[in-house]
Amino acid sequence: MKTEIYILSGFLGSGKTTLLKQLLQQEKDRNRTIAVVMNELGQVSIDSNEVEKDTPLKELLNGCVCCTIQGQFETQLHSLLQENTLDAIYIETTGVAHPIEVLDACMSPLFAHQVTIKSIITTLDATRWKERGSLSIQLQKLLQEQVKHGDVILLNKTDMLSEAEKSSLLFEVQSINARAITLLTTFSRVKLDLIQRAQLSQKQPHHKAHVEDHLHLKTFVYEFTKNVDLELFENWLRQMPDTIYRIKGYMRFTHSDDTYSFQYSYGMPLYMKEMMKLPTTLVFIGENLDHTKMKQELFNLEQQSN
Repeated sequence: MKTEIYILSGFLGSGKTTLLKQLLQQEKDRNRTIAVVMNELGQVSIDSNEVEKDTPLKELLNGCVCCTIQGQFETQLHSLLQENTLDAIYIETTGVAHPIEVLDACMSPLFAHQVTIKSIITTLDATRWKERGSLSIQLQKLLQEQVKHGDVILLNKTDMLSEAEKSSLLFEVQSINARAITLLTTFSRVKLDLIQRAQLSQKQPHHKAHVEDHLHLKTFVYEFTKNVDLELFENWLRQMPDTIYRIKGYMRFTHSDDTYSFQYSYGMPLYMKEMMKLPTTLVFIGENLDHTKMKQELFNLEQQSN
């Protein structure tokens, strides 16, 4: 039996990791043996903490499998297949990966005979799509490409839209990709059966986008040495430029001894208390990041908090 491969595609903060967690739980309920490949643009992996310890996991950091680290990706995928007998592998791409280039990397001569690419699952942030005109032309094209090549498209976070907006969104997406299974979702909820029934379609030529050369996206990692004041931190967040699309990581605040996971996407912060202490690190992804300025601002925030 060949190992199934599912590619999770979608822009930064659209709900890929939430989807992955739910699909892994459904796979576990069926006693299937699953592995995960997670690709992060930054030097530090945050989302890998969401994968259970007994699930084989390969992490690819500081690059995108669709361009800068494709060879590394193929090696890791080959390693997973050699070391484990697997029913399926889920690949969570970076938010700026082109799904077709990831698919190409999955078809290495080393192991193409061992795998079957089942589908590309694209998560699309409904609000992000509705207001995509505020993004650069390159990122707008990337969003369209991610929609165009999805076999299953989850129009996510639709609880924030009116019925008329949902209808308009559905029409727009289906006019770009009429053959995909398209679903309106919240919190990326979808049944595994539906994902497994989807078929990989014939892919068309695509607009190539190298993460740094064309999209100008950069990453910045900040490691905290002290707890920070929540109010000061939120005041700082309010001044965040629109060109920062995603922040994720772990933080500790002066009002509590607990560690919190932190997610920021499209101007909305989310805090969740963690059961164990984790390194307090934030990963930023955006266009034209000023590393020196951000580092100084966060350092000042730490000093003012203590």
